[in-house]
Amino acid sequence: MKKEYYKHESAIIDEGAQIGSGTKVWHFSHIIGSAKIGANCILGQNVFIGNKVQLGNNVKVQNNVSVYEGVLCEDDVFLGPSMVFTNVVNPRSSVERKHEFKTTFVKRGATVGANATIICGVTLGEYCMVGAGAVVTKDVKAYALVTGVPAKQTGWVSRSGEILGDDLTCPKTGEKYCLETGELKLIENE
Repeated sequence: MKKEYYKHESAIIDEGAQIGSGTKVWHFSHIIGSAKIGANCILGQNVFIGNKVQLGNNVKVQNNVSVYEGVLCEDDVFLGPSMVFTNVVNPRSSVERKHEFKTTFVKRGATVGANATIICGVTLGEYCMVGAGAVVTKDVKAYALVTGVPAKQTGWVSRSGEILGDDLTCPKTGEKYCLETGELKLIENE
C-alpha cells in the first residue's frame, strides 16, 4: 500500500499513526503511534505530535511546536512557531500526573501566534486569534482576538483573520458580523 503523505527522511512516524493524504511531515519531526492527523496538514521542522493527539484537516503546525496528549485541533487550525501547549496544571518531576492530563480544544479556524502559551483545559473558539507571546489561561470566544500576559480580549477578527472595526465588517471579504449576548456571529447571506 502506497502512503499518500510526504515524510522527510529525518522524520520519525511510529507504527499505528494515522496520517491523511496530502499531509507533509518535515525535518526532525516525531509522530507517536496513537496520533491521528487529517489530510493536507503541514508539520514543520522539529514538531512533536504526542499520544492520542488529534489534528483535523488542513492544520498547519509551524517549526518547534510540541502538541501533547490532551490536545484536539479541528480543521484549519494554525499553530505558530514555537507556541506551547501544556497538559498538566501543576507539574512536578517527582509526582506522576499522567492521569490528570486536561483536554484542550482548538476549534475550527483558530490561530495561535508565535511563542504563545496555552494552559491546558481551555477551549479556543472558532476563528479566534491568539496574539504572539500571549499566555492563555481561560477559554477564548469564537472570533475573539486575545493578547498579553495573561491574555485578554482586545478585539474581534473575521474568518479571514482581519481585525474588525466598529461596523463589524471584514475589510477584506465584506463579511458582516453581529454581537448577540456578548458572542460574535457571522451574518449568513440570504
